[in-house]
Amino acid sequence: MVVSALVLGALSGAAFSTAARAQAAAPWELRPDTGYAYDKEGKTFSYKMGTNNAGELLKGAKKVPKGTLFFIGQNGQLYMRTGPYLEGDGKFKFGGN
Repeated sequence: MVVSALVLGALSGAAFSTAARAQAAAPWELRPDTGYAYDKEGKTFSYKMGTNNAGELLKGAKKVPKGTLFFIGQNGQLYMRTGPYLEGDGKFKFGGN
C-alpha cells in the first residue's frame, strides 16, 4: 500500500492536471531513490529514500499494473484506471477535441 501511495503522489503533479496538458507534456520520470506521497488533504510530497528500512516499506505494498492511467477528477480526487486509454492511432482516448 505504501508504494501505491508513493507512486500515486507523483502522478498528481502538473503533467496530469488536465488531459490536454498530459498530451502536450513530456513524460515524467519516477526515480528509484525517491518516494512520492499524496496525503489526505490532496497535497503531494517527494522524499529522498534510503535502503536501511526497505523491507518495512515493501510490507503490504502492491505493484502498479502496467497500462494504468492516473488522473485527478474535477472533484480533486486522485483516480486510477486500468484498461485502454489510447485510441488505435495512439491518441489519448479521453482528450479534448
